[in-house]
Amino acid sequence: MAEYRLVSYRDASGATKPGVLVQDRIFAPARLLKNDAHASDTESVIGLLRHWDEVHPRLAAAAGEVDPRDGRPLADVVLDAPILYPGALFCAGANYWDHLQEMVGIAARTTGKTPSLSKPTEPWFFLKTTAGSIVGTGRPARLPGFSKQVDWEAELGVVIARPTRNISESRALDAVAGYVIVNDLSARDLMKREGREGSPFGYDWVGQKCFEDAAPMGPWFTPAAYVSDPNNLAIKLWVNGVLKQDSNTGRMVHNIQEQIAYLSRHVTLQPGDVIATGTPAGVGMPRGEFLQAGDEVRIEIAGCGTLVNRMTADDTNINAVTPGPERSERARGP
Repeated sequence: MAEYRLVSYRDASGATKPGVLVQDRIFAPARLLKNDAHASDTESVIGLLRHWDEVHPRLAAAAGEVDPRDGRPLADVVLDAPILYPGALFCAGANYWDHLQEMVGIAARTTGKTPSLSKPTEPWFFLKTTAGSIVGTGRPARLPGFSKQVDWEAELGVVIARPTRNISESRALDAVAGYVIVNDLSARDLMKREGREGSPFGYDWVGQKCFEDAAPMGPWFTPAAYVSDPNNLAIKLWVNGVLKQDSNTGRMVHNIQEQIAYLSRHVTLQPGDVIATGTPAGVGMPRGEFLQAGDEVRIEIAGCGTLVNRMTADDTNINAVTPGPERSERARGP
């Protein structure tokens, strides 16, 4: 049976449409679902995810029956991020053993002390903005004018299939619809606020993690059925063709099941929510390397495609107010 992926792309009018990618051709979901209005919301990828248990087997069957020559060539469209937009983007912090070793090295150089490493009882998360930060592959990612130290972070994104609350680790993967690549861009020079020594609010999670285009995502959504073991995937990142991160999701401190179970104890996870599961060693901060306008960042995760973005300066007018409800059109162009 042929595999498929879900994409969001721009049509000739510039409007964003969902698509089913089979080989290198894109088909309208409504066509493959036989225009069954009761099957799902076919106007967006997140609409399809809200009916995932019904939609996925039908799309999988249809993908094996279509003539790929009938679809729209992938090369002829401009892709957006596949999920516009998740209700929540949860990001796991310090969740790869090799990255923890990297951080220990920084601590040893700056403080003269070498912290010991042990597995925390539970994973740790922060939230990232979605409509304000997510941008698709091939799109420029704007570097904020208030930061000179924007860093890269390749991450596997886990996409939730159905409302999930208090799920056990043993059943947690049943809650997953599929996977997507995320680049958790981070403004390292905004990690701490000056003059707040001793305050529990010394770390600025909004400042360092939430800015325009801070979460490139894509190139498409890969159904979980096509990923045999998400806890054993090669993950790589290049900056201007130079390999910076080269690891495997098997090096996570808390695996995907543990992360889902933890989050579901606190909130009901919703269809389309994304969990960015942490980044491995190879980020720029330990080397004092940071992104500049013109740099190209490329991320590959086995089975999930390639996410590519070129960095650009954010020259948006500070007083600009732009019309229209579609965020992906703001200050961006075709």
